[in-house]
Formats: sequence, C-alpha cells, structure tokens
Amino acid sequence: MASVQRLQQCLQDLSEQRVAPLDFLPDGNLAERVISLLLDGIPDDTPPAIAALFTDLIRQVSKSATTELNVVVFGGGTGLSNIVGGDSRRREWAQSPFEGLKEIFPRCHSIVCITDDGGSTGELLKDLPLIALGDLRHVLLSSIQLRGLKNRFDLDTTGAEKLAAALHAVFNYRFITCPDGVKQLLLDTSANLEDIPDKLLQFLQTLTKSLFIDKRLTPTLNRPQCLGNLLLAAAIYRQLDPSLGCTELAASYQVMRTATIRGLADICLSLGMHSHAVLPCTTTNAQLQVLYTNGVQVTGEHKSSYCRRNYPVDRVFVEFYRKPFVQPEVMGLIAEADILLFAPGSLYTSIIPIMQAPGIADAIRENLQAMKLLVTNIWVQKGETDVARDAPDRKFHVSDLISAYHRNIPGGVNKLFSHILSLDLADIPGSVLQRYALEDKAPIYLDRKRVRTLGFKTIAVPVFSREQLKHRRVIQHDPESLARSVQALYSLWSAGLLATETAKDNLQETEVSPRVLQRGHLLPCLRYEAIVSHCRYLSAEQISLSSRFDQKLTGKERNWLMARVIEIIWNHPDILIEHLQNVRGVCMVEPTCWKRCQQWDNVFSFYDPQDQRIKIRQDQARDLNRFEMAFLVALGQSLLGNYAKKKNIAEVTRAGGVIGRIYSLTVQEPERLESFFDHSALKSYLELARMRSSEEKEGLYTRLINADEGFTPPGLLFGLFYAWYLDNRFAPNIEYKMSIMKNVMSDLIPEQVRIVDRRRKLINFFREHVFQDQ
Repeated sequence: MASVQRLQQCLQDLSEQRVAPLDFLPDGNLAERVISLLLDGIPDDTPPAIAALFTDLIRQVSKSATTELNVVVFGGGTGLSNIVGGDSRRREWAQSPFEGLKEIFPRCHSIVCITDDGGSTGELLKDLPLIALGDLRHVLLSSIQLRGLKNRFDLDTTGAEKLAAALHAVFNYRFITCPDGVKQLLLDTSANLEDIPDKLLQFLQTLTKSLFIDKRLTPTLNRPQCLGNLLLAAAIYRQLDPSLGCTELAASYQVMRTATIRGLADICLSLGMHSHAVLPCTTTNAQLQVLYTNGVQVTGEHKSSYCRRNYPVDRVFVEFYRKPFVQPEVMGLIAEADILLFAPGSLYTSIIPIMQAPGIADAIRENLQAMKLLVTNIWVQKGETDVARDAPDRKFHVSDLISAYHRNIPGGVNKLFSHILSLDLADIPGSVLQRYALEDKAPIYLDRKRVRTLGFKTIAVPVFSREQLKHRRVIQHDPESLARSVQALYSLWSAGLLATETAKDNLQETEVSPRVLQRGHLLPCLRYEAIVSHCRYLSAEQISLSSRFDQKLTGKERNWLMARVIEIIWNHPDILIEHLQNVRGVCMVEPTCWKRCQQWDNVFSFYDPQDQRIKIRQDQARDLNRFEMAFLVALGQSLLGNYAKKKNIAEVTRAGGVIGRIYSLTVQEPERLESFFDHSALKSYLELARMRSSEEKEGLYTRLINADEGFTPPGLLFGLFYAWYLDNRFAPNIEYKMSIMKNVMSDLIPEQVRIVDRRRKLINFFREHVFQDQ
C-alpha cells in the first residue's frame, strides 16, 4: 500500500508544476508516457531536477511488488509463448531464455488453445486420441523460469542457462524417419545431456523409452514428429491403463482429461514450474470451422491458414466432439487472477477458440478486480486479417479486431478487457515499413477514435524488439519490453491512475454457443483409421497399351498411390467417410489410352459408375497439386453415383442451321439408385445446375444450350464444385464464376441478382447437404 501511495505522490509531483515535467516526454496519455520513460529512458536534454523526478518514478514502477500477483494469459502458440518467455522455437531463444512475463510475474499461468491440427501435431492426431499438444509444448518450454530451475536443481545462473539450452534442443528436435533407439534419439537432439540434472534426465529417458515400448505410442515414431510433443504424449499415457487402446480411450473421455492434466502437471513440476503453469483451455477434443462471407465453411485450423478464400471471415466456430469440459483448475485461476491478458496471435485461431470453451468468457467478466488487457497483433495476417468483414475495400484496423472478437465470443467483448496495448508505429523506421510493404505485409492500423467510441482505452508504446530490428530487420513483440509495460500499467491501475473509456457506440449483439458434433465426423485418430481401412480394400489399377486388361498395381506403385489418396482425404477434414462409399478403386490411365471426351473441359479425371473406379490420366501424378485436384473432382462426382440412367445431347435446328442443343438427363429409378443423395436432394442439385425438370416425364431433366455457348454437364460441375469448395486453388473456372458474388448488387440488372442468388444457394447446398455442416 505504501508503494502505491508513493507512486501516486510521485506522479502528482510530476503533474502539478506550471510546466509539467511529463511534457518533456513524447506526446501521449499518462500510461504511454510512463511506459516510454521505462523503455526508452530519460531524454538526454532533461533538466537535472526533472530527471531526478523521472528517476524516482522509474524506481517506483520497477520495484512494484509483482511476485505474488496472479497473471493469466490466453492465446495460441507463437504469440502466447513469445510474451510469456520468448518464442522458444527460435534458435536464438536458448541464448536468452529468461525474459518476458514469467520473470517479472513468477505466478504467470498460460491458458492455451487446443484446435491446432497441422505439422507434427496433426501427425500425432493420426494415432492418438489427444487434444492438440504442439502449442502446449511451445508455451511450456517458453515458461521455464530462472528461479524455478535454480530452486529445483540447486543451480547457479550459468547452470540454469545451460539446462535451458539443453531442454530447448530436446523439446524442439524433429525427425522424419524412425529413430534407432532411446539413447540414439536423445543424442540426435544435439543437446548437451551432461547439462541436464540426473533426476530430470532420468525422467526424460523414461518418457522417451515409453515411446519405444508402449505399443500405442510406437506408431508415432514412423511419422515426422517433434520430440517435445511426443514427450508430452508419453507423460499423459503414463497415467493410463496400458490395456486401453485408441478406440477405448477415445470413448473414455473422463479418463483422458484426467490423464492430460496430470501428465502436463508432471512435466511442469519436473521443469521447476508450478503444476498449473500451462493448461489447455479445455480437455475436450475440438476442431475449428471458419465461415466466410460467401457461405463457404472450412474445417481445420491448419487448412484455414492456407486456403485463401479471397473473402472476409464472417464467423468462427469451435466444434467439440462431445459436450465440452473446462477444467476447474482453469476456472479457479481466472477467478483469482490480478491480471488477465489476451496475447497477440492469429485472430481466429488463437483467442476466439479459447473464449468459445463454455464458461471461460463469463468467468473473465465475473472477475471484477483484475486488470484486463488485450495485446494487439502487429501485422496483417493473410487469410484472416487481410480483409475487413465490414469494409472489404480497406486494410484491417484494431476496431475490426475488436468487432471480430465481439462477433465470435459468447456474450461479446463486454467486460473481457478494458485496455488495448498496441505497437506505436511512429518508432519504426520508414525504410523497414517500406520493405514489409514490398513483401505485401501491412501493419494493423490503430484507429484510436473508433476504438475509444467502443469503450476501450488505447496504449500505443514501442514494445518491439530492437535487437531483432537491428540484426534481422524484423518487427515483433519484445518479451521484456511488453512485460515491463504490463508492470507499469498494473502499477498505474493499482494507484487508480489508469484511465478508462465509456462506450459511446455499442457493437451489435450476436449469439454464439458451443457446437457439439452431430454429423459424421469422427475423432481424428478414428477418422484416420477409417480412411486407412477403406483404402486398404480399394483396388489400384493401371490401363496401358502394353496390357489388354486393367493391370493391378502392386508393391511401391500401389503403396505410393494409396498413401497419396489417404493423405488427400486426411488433409480435408470436411470429407466425410461416407463420401467414399461409392468408390471401389483408383485407376491410372496412360495418356495414349485416355478415351474420355474432352468436349467440355480439360479435366483429366472422372468417376466411372460402371465399375465404381476413379480414373485419372497418369501424367496428372507428376504434379501432386494436379493429382489432388484430379482426385477431388472425381471423388466429388462419385457422390452422384449412378444417378444418370441416360444422358443425351441433340441439336436444335431452324431454317437449316443449328441454333443450339438440348442436353437431357434421366435420373435412375429409386430402387436402382446408388448415390450419396436421395431423389429429393438430386432434384435440388440439378435445378441449381440449371437443369429443368420435365412436367410430363418424371425423372427427366433438360437444358437448352445456345449454339456457341459453353456448357458444364451437371456431373462434371458437381466434381469441380466439390474440389473448389474444399480448396479454391482447385477449379479456377468455378472461382471465376463465383467472383460475381463480390460485386455490389443492383436491381437495375435483375439477371445479375438471380445469378448471385443461384450461386449462393449452390454453396449452401454443398455446405448443408454435401458436407453436412450446421
């Protein structure tokens, strides 16, 4: 209390003089000036008397008690780990591992997003019914503290630094081929194992050994992996009954969530941290879904990061595989927190998924004594913040960030945070910003006035790493500067000197509730098992001039083909296992044997309902992207199955000349139909494909085509649209057709309105009926 009063008196002395000493500091509000003084020091031309006051202020803020403060930080991998203790994936981290929030606030806790499904985390999900471990591992390594290592292992500072460097090598080591054994695997990390205390080394060896002897874990060694992720998995599996396999564990969700928390606690304690230093936001398996403004919905965090839809993100949903559960430990930490921080990171794949875990957002609101702070991103991120939803013609602003949070968090942003900490771009050299612009990277603009009207106080300060700027010409958050800024803000907060804003413009309320999967999506490891099981029985064939009959592929050729097919299906979580029901094999056709008519297209794949094979021209396999497109187009066509009993095209003539053609299609009788759809759904699709149903003959559909008009038959259109929906890099002709939806509609041209309406309905059909999304 005395320190708070001393700080209040110090600031009063700086403000009451005729020429306020604070005026010697750069322009800005009180918080910005105090932080500037802390980070940049006293200006050179400051008079001695005023410099003494500044020195006293710096001393009061720097010595403010922080060791007993409870800090809870929310976020994903890189952004969260960076502000907690530096980005531990970077090679340079081992040179200065003890900085950031964890050193100023020893009781710092991280609540981590668990929807990551890419990289080695995705590989792990193929085999184990776990939540995503990659971000947890990343943040956990960043969270090791100097005092914790010293106390736990009786080390001096040099010994703790060496230990941190060894752990950095072990936890970040990646391999692509199966290791030779426990000893060799640890040696391959290049860690100096002698720097690891015996007790900790024995623990790591025990975990590593279990990877080789636990039959549930050994399959993971045959995939590209990060050793740190595997060590976390091994720590969790130590808590489980060895007789329980993947299927049993997937069903035993209470057992899994207990094992997950205990396994993480073991790792934390072994590294000298408190047991709940790093926690998942939920122990319930979940996946991310991103809905774009054109109606397309993409499943999977990793996939959303590389699918460039060229449309703003409308909404983000977390789909839980069962009723979501948030650990009591998480709720308790939030309730007791003195500081609640939202870390920078990917807008839609970092904070929002955490806030959609039931109860977390409300628990933050109910904590009325904590300082609540949002740290904004510095740069626009492709696919997420490159286009503003409400103003697609301009770059992303901080107010757009707030609006996106409000739209996608249950209850909106009300009482989640009151202050917004962002980078002051005025301190960045213009040449650096220009270089970023040439790389098509732009900063997120702080629109102070708009943010203030929404009720949030802005604090723009130089929290970037000057070292990174000097040596790598890179602008990113500096852990030490940000931690000291938070310390200064809390000092002002405690003294009642951190001003707040009153909202003058309320954001529109939206309803967000957690989704529990009701459709055909399986837990990732079970889905992968189902994909592999189905592909195991697919035939793999080749048609060539040298053989009179279809030649079965065996050995390496079959293995390559099936491995590629499995990987394509796995990489698109929206593909349901039921989408494979009409496929009995994949046939590669030599170009000289390719007989399919290319009158309407240059797509070199199709589904043959006669033998239920996907047939792909062999030269498409030379490029993996072209092969993926060819496979997806044909897989899409297979959903229609044998829907077409008869197809015909006839010329329309007048006055001796051809003026057009009529394409006719007769749908298969219900009792003979083998399709993903029933007759009602087929009718809906065919009408959206501009096929007119006959009033006289049931099941007959026709389309009139002008003489010089191009035409995409409904089967091919379905395949192309299926591939485009999954990834718009495929089927660029569909992307071109759908681009009309970006135009501003005018009732002056009714046909344009009808076209846009029809295409939006076609997207809705695929979202709701093909991929069965809510």
